[in-house]
Amino acid sequence: MGSYDRHKPRTERKPKPLNPAKLEELGLAYVARFATSAAKLETYLKRKLRERGWEGDGEGEPGPDIAALAARYVDLGYVDDEAYARSKAGGLLRRGYGPRRVDQALGAAGISEDIRDEVRAGPSEARQAALAMARKRRFGPFGMAEPDRPQREKQLAAMLRAGHSLDSARELVNARDIAAAEEWAQEEED
Repeated sequence: MGSYDRHKPRTERKPKPLNPAKLEELGLAYVARFATSAAKLETYLKRKLRERGWEGDGEGEPGPDIAALAARYVDLGYVDDEAYARSKAGGLLRRGYGPRRVDQALGAAGISEDIRDEVRAGPSEARQAALAMARKRRFGPFGMAEPDRPQREKQLAAMLRAGHSLDSARELVNARDIAAAEEWAQEEED
């Protein structure tokens, strides 16, 4: 038999430090695989540098300019914060998250306030998102039985945590039937 001892702990090999070419390769692989914002790309590359260290290019350079690399990818069109924000906001709204929660998610992704204002859900979209959540979670008239007061309060709290307004949450949780909830979602704001 060989000299392999299954009881002996493995020694982990430390990955090689990054150099400019490898850092760029990591960045390209990341933007090719994931829809991302410039800020999320910078965070990813900084994390990789912390994990692996920096080899440099032999010229005594203190470290790479990650912001410049991300900006270059933005200029090349590999990263588009506005497209990312539209896609992320639309996906979250369809899943039933409210405008406040969507705004928080975009802020955490480093999307600027201007872009968040552009993609912010209107009243109609917010109502549709609230309806989607009520359907998905079986709140209000979508449940099997009419909720009692404690259950109704839990449903309201869940909708508030998901970023919906108190008025929207109340309308759906207290709706008399599914048709009334759907009618409310179709109404236009005054």
